[in-house]
Amino acid sequence: MAKLTTDVAQHTAIYVEAFNRGDADAVNAMYTEEAVAVWEPGVPLSGQDRIDAVKEFLARGPKMTAVPRQSFVTGDTALLIVDWTIDTKDADGNPEHLEGVGVDVLRLNADGHWLYAIDDPYGEEK
Repeated sequence: MAKLTTDVAQHTAIYVEAFNRGDADAVNAMYTEEAVAVWEPGVPLSGQDRIDAVKEFLARGPKMTAVPRQSFVTGDTALLIVDWTIDTKDADGNPEHLEGVGVDVLRLNADGHWLYAIDDPYGEEK
């Protein structure tokens, strides 16, 4: 079952927890229906493509760390700047280390939970 939060400061930690469990349904529940993710620079995904990409990536058993650097909230919109690393395996099964500075836009949904509207893990050069 997806765990969501009404506290934007807890959003990243809850995401990392679901990600590291490999729980694609919980991770996908943390996005708005029309959310855009840019997990490969210049290649935005939304809808079923985004959902499928989460499932495919988590099937490799990646482990993530993420630390929010800055958080700004205005009304029902939040901007998070997040330092993150992921240790995973590439398509050939070789170890792969990924890292970046994410720029994430969250929206407060009708029931008071924060959800990703835009997830751009490579939003800022490190």
